[in-house]
Amino acid sequence: MSIRKPTEPQHPALLQHEQQRHEKLQDRIADKITSFAGSMVFVYVHLLWFGVWIVFRVEKYPFGLLTMIVSLEAIFLSTFVMISQNRADSKRQVLADHQWDFVQQEEKQNEQLLDLTNKILDLTNEIKRLTLAHTGDSPSS
Repeated sequence: MSIRKPTEPQHPALLQHEQQRHEKLQDRIADKITSFAGSMVFVYVHLLWFGVWIVFRVEKYPFGLLTMIVSLEAIFLSTFVMISQNRADSKRQVLADHQWDFVQQEEKQNEQLLDLTNKILDLTNEIKRLTLAHTGDSPSS
C-alpha cells in the first residue's frame, strides 16, 4: 500500500488563487519552506544533525549553542506554521466566496423559475376561463 501524493487543487477558484499566489516570490519561498518543514526528510536531517553534534562533540554539554540554534529555528518554524494556516484560511475564503456567488446565482434562477411558473399558472387559468366561457360550462365541472 502506497501513500498517494496530495493532488493539486481542481476547483477553478482554487486554481486561480494558486496562480496568483505563485506570482509572489515570498509566497513561493514560504510554501517551499513549509513543505520541507512538514516532511519526514526534515525530521531525518535534524536527527542526523543532532547526532553529529553530540557524537563529534561540537560543543560540551549542556549544548548552549545548539539550544539557541534550535530555539531560533522553532521561532521561525512557528511563523511558517502560521503562514500555512493563513494560506489555508485564504483558500477556505476563496471557496466560501465562490460558493456564495453560486448560491446567489441559484437564488436568482429560482426567482426566475417561480416567476415563470406563476405566469404559466396565470395563462392556464386564463385558458380555462376562456374555454369555460366559450363552451358555456360552469367552473365547477
